[in-house]
Amino acid sequence: MAAFFTLSRTRPLTLLSATDLAVENERLEAECGQLQRAVTSHATIDQAIGVVVVLGRLPPEEAWRVLQDVSQRTNTKLATVAQHILAFAQGGDLPPAERSELRRALSRYRGSAAVLRPSGRG
Repeated sequence: MAAFFTLSRTRPLTLLSATDLAVENERLEAECGQLQRAVTSHATIDQAIGVVVVLGRLPPEEAWRVLQDVSQRTNTKLATVAQHILAFAQGGDLPPAERSELRRALSRYRGSAAVLRPSGRG
């Protein structure tokens, strides 16, 4: 049976078997996957904030609040709302509930939701 020493934050110097190393490797791969998804989601949200900044002529902090409002009021994950807004910005449709809440949120934070009407999509 082979044994290896490994350093860990929770177990400073622990003797691990090959099986223990394989389990730890699987855990680290899963964690890496989660981090990759988080980075991708964060980039999508940042881009959607930019779209809302332009649509509503808002500062980024207010655009962030608009996204949060739409997410909470439609019970839709923030990353999903961000994806929908990016698709809308590229000529796609925005789900009716999200479109309605986006209009309301822009109205709350900017005072006018007319920016969603000129193209005929809102």
